[in-house]
Amino acid sequence: MKAVRIHAFGGPEVLHLEEVARPVPAADEILIRVRASGVNPVDWAVREGGNDVLRPYLTLPLTLGWDAAGVVEELGSAVTGFRKGDAVYGIPNFPGNGSYAEFCAAKASQFAYQPKTIGFTEAAAVPLAGLTAWSGLFGHGRLQAGQRVLIQGASGGVGSFAVQFAKARGAYVIGTASAGNLEYLRQLGADEVLDYRTQPVEDFVRDVDLVLEASPLRDNAARVKAVSVLKPGGTFVSVNLDFPFDEAMQTALASRPATGELAPNQPRQDWLQEIARLIDAGQVRVVVSRVYPLAQVAEAHRESQTWHVQGKLVLHISPNDEPA
Repeated sequence: MKAVRIHAFGGPEVLHLEEVARPVPAADEILIRVRASGVNPVDWAVREGGNDVLRPYLTLPLTLGWDAAGVVEELGSAVTGFRKGDAVYGIPNFPGNGSYAEFCAAKASQFAYQPKTIGFTEAAAVPLAGLTAWSGLFGHGRLQAGQRVLIQGASGGVGSFAVQFAKARGAYVIGTASAGNLEYLRQLGADEVLDYRTQPVEDFVRDVDLVLEASPLRDNAARVKAVSVLKPGGTFVSVNLDFPFDEAMQTALASRPATGELAPNQPRQDWLQEIARLIDAGQVRVVVSRVYPLAQVAEAHRESQTWHVQGKLVLHISPNDEPA
């Protein structure tokens, strides 16, 4: 099968399309014929050698990609609930053999039936960003109907889902983005939008129950300012696991008082099922910015690294130019 692998860490030039052996699923795994794969910042972070959190888990050579949509090709001996030919979406094993490949084997518990109302391309844009947003809002942020949430970096892959999930749960949503993305946030359902460059949150926002940091910005001073907009007893959640809270941030949280949490992605089948229900109900739409063929994966990485993607980038992996 064809797969994009790296044999050394570095820039986009280390991505190589190769012929490799098709994986064999373990007892608790399914083998997926991958039709499309999402492209995420973690992909190029791993390509560059990772950070302090990721580095201990990385072994070369490595197939990248942790967003997959495709068809079940084979079942492990202990797998129930799926059949060959089922359309599924989910997260491949991390950091195992990823989804930049014609086939990938992954734990069945990390996949669910694909939403019925979208195709493979859109479905591949959902799992990693969607589950990260879900974990931040509900797993760690415990967001409830009627509460107010500030989503920083609301136009990106995680933020776009977070805005829609929060609205679907009945929250009041305030989103920050660059000026050119504010109308996009309104279209997603945000109740208020702010240009993060000219409208500092500490000057325009008050009394929110939850701040979700989905922005790539690594700045604890900016975090301290965001804490000031929380209600006493509120929660600050960041998806930037590689950037812990510093002493000033800890002091700000304690003085509010507020809770601060780093929210890791959780590849949970039940959450994927709930997300699929929201998509099929028309409460969440999947925004794909651009689709690349697998052979142009380096270009996809370069675009992702601009941090100016609205929604998600997707790789088309189907052989023989089949539509995804």
